[in-house]
This record gives sequence, structure tokens and C-alpha cells, in this order.
Amino acid sequence: MSVEQSFAEHRGLVFSVAYRILGSATDAEDVVQEAWLRWSGVDRANVAAPRGYLARIAANLAVDRLRAEQARRETYYGPWLPEPILTEHDPATDAAAADSVSLAMLVVLETLSPLERAVFVLNEVFAFSHAEIAVALERSEAAVRQAAHRAREHVQARRPRFHPDPVSTQQAVERFFAAAAGGDLNALMELLAPDVTVWSDGGGKVRASRAPVTGAKKVAAWLSTWSTRPYEGVSYEEMSFRITEINGTPGLVIIAPDRVLGILTVELDDDGRIAGVHAVTNPDKLMAITEGQVHPVAVGEAAH
Repeated sequence: MSVEQSFAEHRGLVFSVAYRILGSATDAEDVVQEAWLRWSGVDRANVAAPRGYLARIAANLAVDRLRAEQARRETYYGPWLPEPILTEHDPATDAAAADSVSLAMLVVLETLSPLERAVFVLNEVFAFSHAEIAVALERSEAAVRQAAHRAREHVQARRPRFHPDPVSTQQAVERFFAAAAGGDLNALMELLAPDVTVWSDGGGKVRASRAPVTGAKKVAAWLSTWSTRPYEGVSYEEMSFRITEINGTPGLVIIAPDRVLGILTVELDDDGRIAGVHAVTNPDKLMAITEGQVHPVAVGEAAH
């Protein structure tokens, strides 16, 4: 097997590890390129397990990038949300893999330290042992176990408790879109949980709420007006909409004649009501959606 073929076999793993650690498809692609440069120069006779070797490279490169990025994210204009990607659902894929790439989960992972995030991703998502992670991240096994315990407790306390099937989520997205597009305040109120929150990431570059909007009445009022005025120079009549899988769950892509305007994904509570909405409209974060219209990313590690 050539060096190109061996890397191509594990390219999806490299991207998947890096994306879950970084929450950025653009940065994850840069990690893929850096990993390729390292892989192409290594003596592969000394690499017993290419999968583990490349996962180690991906994790270390991603952790370094995340540490360098943290200060910028702390001063970001408004809520910082991950860069969304289009995904493909494989029925054979464990539901946990889809959950691990959801915007809601990536937001939770953003609250971990870089080390905790890398350990959680490698252990919980990709089933690397603590011993393997210790070697990969050049930490003691005891330190890795402690980081894994802290990360697991932190994530369990903050992750969504209810994981509806894709059909239920798609139906909720369809009802939500119909009510918002029609400006139907009563229908929106029926769909929203009392403590629903909307996080809107425009990055200070397009119109978006700088602070989260919380509470059914406020959210419904905010959403019911979105189809009544142009958005960034595009009227509602000029927009088109596509319900597709975004980060492992059905979501809405909002499209102008010349560009993607944004995406929406929702979280449901155990009563099937919408408990959270993540809206990404920052143009810098929509490249993966634009380019992925033709080539969506698989939820698991095998593709990309």
C-alpha cells in the first residue's frame, strides 16, 4: 500500500478527531494537511499501528491549535458556536457518534480544557484506552485517567438528557420552520419549552443577537418577525430552505440566490418541545456547509 493510500484510509479519522477537539471544520482540514505532511515523511516501517499513530498526530495538532485559539474565542463577538458541517447518517453508526458531533455537544466540549477535551474525544468517541491516550498526549496514565473522569462528569452534567430519533427531530424542525416562517406566535409557543434558549452566532459580521435569547415568549416574539424583513439584503421571498442533516441531526439550511445565509439546529426536551436553538450565520463559519452541499461528511470516522 502506497503512502497516499495508507493515509487516505485513515483520513476520516484524522478529520473526525480534529473536528471534535476544535469545533472548526476549517481548522480540522488544516490539521489533516499537517498530519499528511508528517505522515509522508515518517519511516512507516517503525509505525506498528497507523490508526493510532495518525490519531495521536491529529490530537496533538488539534490541542496545540485549540490552546492558541482560546484567547480569541474568549473575546468573540456574541455567542461562539462551532462551525457546522453537513453529515450523512449511517444506520449502522452508533447513536453516540452522532451525538458527539452535534452542535449541542460541541458547545459542551468547549467548556473543557484542551487536555480534557482531547482525552474525552479519544476515549469516549474513538475508544482509545487510557494507556494509549497517555502515550499519544505524552502524559502519565494517572493524569489521563483524572482528566477523563473530570471531563466525563462535566459533560454528563451539561449534555442534553433527551436524545430523540432523527424522524422526531426532523418533524420538530419542519413544524418550527413553518411556524416561524408564517409568523405564527401561538404555534411557536406550543412548540417551545418554557425555558427555551436561542444562541445566534453572527460573529459581529451579520445581524444576530449578541446575547442568548431565553424564555418561550421572548424566543417566539424574536422568531416570529424573522420572515417579515430582509436579512443581509435578502428578502424572505428570495430565500430557499433545505432540511438536511447537520452535525448528526436534522437541521435547516437557509440559502440566498448567491450564498448560504445560515443554519439552524434544535434540541428537544423529553416532552418533544424545542429546548434549544443553535443558529450560525457568521459567513466565515459557513464554508463547510457551502462546500458540503455536494459532499456531506460521514458521522463516523470512515469517511471525509
